[in-house]
Amino acid sequence: MRIIGGEQRGRRLVRWQDADIRPLRDRVRTALFDTLGEAVKGAFVLDLFAGTGAVALEALSRGATQATLVDSSPKAVRIIRANAQALGYEDRVEVIRDDAVRAVERLARRGRRFDLVFVGAPYAPELAVTALQALASHLPLRPGAWVVVETFHKEEPGNAFPPLVRVESRVYGETRLTYFRFGAEEDKR
Repeated sequence: MRIIGGEQRGRRLVRWQDADIRPLRDRVRTALFDTLGEAVKGAFVLDLFAGTGAVALEALSRGATQATLVDSSPKAVRIIRANAQALGYEDRVEVIRDDAVRAVERLARRGRRFDLVFVGAPYAPELAVTALQALASHLPLRPGAWVVVETFHKEEPGNAFPPLVRVESRVYGETRLTYFRFGAEEDKR
C-alpha cells in the first residue's frame, strides 16, 4: 500500500496484515480523489474507521490542511501514528482511539468542523448508517462539506440523512462509494 498522489506520491505505508481488514485499493482511492478534485486542497478531513490511515494521509499528500483519524482498534492507532510519522505529518494529524459515533459527538461538542469526511466502515452496512446518522445529527461539518461512504458494492447506505444530500454513488469492483454534501454551497468539482 502506498500514497498514490500529491507530494508524498509513491511513499509506502505500513500495512495491516489481518484477514478482517480491507484497505481501500489504490484504484478506488484514485477514483475517490479524482471525484473530489480541488475540494481536498486546504480541507480539514475526518476519517472514521481509519484503519491504516491511508485515505486521510492521501488527502494530506494532496493538499489537505489537517486530518483527524478515528479508529477503535489499538493496533490501527499504532499503524496510523507510524504512517503519519513516516510521512512527516505528525503535526497535521490527530488520532483518536474511540467508537466512531462517540467521536463524532465529542468533536461536534468541541466545535470541530470538517470539509471532508470519509466513512470507511468495515463491510457492515449498519456501521455506515449509524455513522451517517451521527454526522447528520451532530453536524461537525462546514457548509459544502463532502461525506463519502464506502460500502460493499451490493449495499447502499440509503438517502435519508437530512441535511446531508446524496449526490451520487459509484461502484469500483466490490466497493461502492456514495457521495453526500452538506449545505447549499454550489458543487465545486
